Amino acid sequence: MFSFFKDKIVLKELIPKDHIDIHSHLLPGIDDGASTFEDTLQLTKALQDFGISEFITTPHVIQNIWDNSSEQIKISEANTLINLKKDGISIPFRAAAEYLMDDQFVRLFQSGDLLTIKNNYVLVEMSYSNPPIQLYSIIFDLRVAGYTPILAHPERYTYYHYDFESYRKLKKAGCYFQLNLLSVVGYYGIGISKVAAKLLQEGLYDFVGSDTHHKNHIAAFDQKVQLKDLIPLKEIIANNQIFKSE
Repeated sequence: MFSFFKDKIVLKELIPKDHIDIHSHLLPGIDDGASTFEDTLQLTKALQDFGISEFITTPHVIQNIWDNSSEQIKISEANTLINLKKDGISIPFRAAAEYLMDDQFVRLFQSGDLLTIKNNYVLVEMSYSNPPIQLYSIIFDLRVAGYTPILAHPERYTYYHYDFESYRKLKKAGCYFQLNLLSVVGYYGIGISKVAAKLLQEGLYDFVGSDTHHKNHIAAFDQKVQLKDLIPLKEIIANNQIFKSE
């Protein structure tokens, strides 16, 4: 029977051939992402096959959990680059970090010791259980220090799901929003998928990231996008071009 409705598109088909991924966990053995270089190699090759031409990988920096210093991250980056080139991968691959907004983070940006996505853009996250008590003070001080925060996966902070005004307030405070691509296929649950769709429709997102940690994330790129309107998603995917290396 003829259908007037288009079949939903598979997520990986939306990734352009020159895409820049600004959020992943590909450095080996440094956080809850790739455990070994073999993992790094497999994940990088898979993402490259989707169309990603440049990687800005972002290991966690979380006090007492992932106490990664900038120096440790840069050493891991250098070793990973050497090993990737040995395996024939020479596309741009560099490390920044994903910082939990806590007291340690405040000390880091006050001392100028942040690894940024590009220029002054810094990837930040919050606890999944509750936002930091001094959230808006942290954001204000971060901006005064000359940084521009990109909030990772706002759709995953469930305490805001019934408080959309808080999302708007974060935007007004100067936060850019980064969508996890897997949110639009329902990987994290239907509730998160619905919130992602609403944030997209309201034009609150700015950029996207794969947030790839492991092969299950790679497999999820073969799932279908659960959105009625793909235009806002395509627009923010295209926005990632501002992070292209010079």
